Amino acid sequence: MRSGRAMSIRPPLRQHAQRGFTYLAVLAALTMIAIASTSVMTYVATDAKRDRENELLRIGQETVHAIALYYTATPGSVKKLPANLEDLLEDRRQIGITRYMREIYPDPTTGKMDWDLVRDKQGGIRGIRSTNDAAPLRAGVAVLDAWSVMSNVTGGPAVQIAASTLQPALHYSDWVFEYQDVSVQPGQTAK
Repeated sequence: MRSGRAMSIRPPLRQHAQRGFTYLAVLAALTMIAIASTSVMTYVATDAKRDRENELLRIGQETVHAIALYYTATPGSVKKLPANLEDLLEDRRQIGITRYMREIYPDPTTGKMDWDLVRDKQGGIRGIRSTNDAAPLRAGVAVLDAWSVMSNVTGGPAVQIAASTLQPALHYSDWVFEYQDVSVQPGQTAK
């Protein structure tokens, strides 16, 4: 042994290389986990948006159906559209309580009761549309089947609602859910 000199204890070169490799492997694993998490979050966000779109379509169809039932249940020969959405919850024109909708739903794309109401010349509500200017996942969506015949809950005549396809849209607000009176023949005007 040599005296007077301190011995240096150094790990062999191989251990340093292994430590560096482990560090790189951990960084690569964390990067892969981050990429996978991002793609999962994108999928979840898209799926949630799709669910909100489906809910918007359901609410739009339900509202058009309720407006059609209200219109056809009007006593007398002059048919009227509802003056406000609350008229669809309880029709006071009838003897007894007639309800065409259970509740007025908020717009699922905004989460608020901020529907844009589509009115006729007399001020009656023909339909609704969202106020959301976000882009939908789908362009054109079939809303109703060919000729949907829906029986009136008041026991009156069946209601026919014409088939419609929502037009290609850049925004949710471009989708208009509107009742069309199919009893009016081409060339006539609705009352």
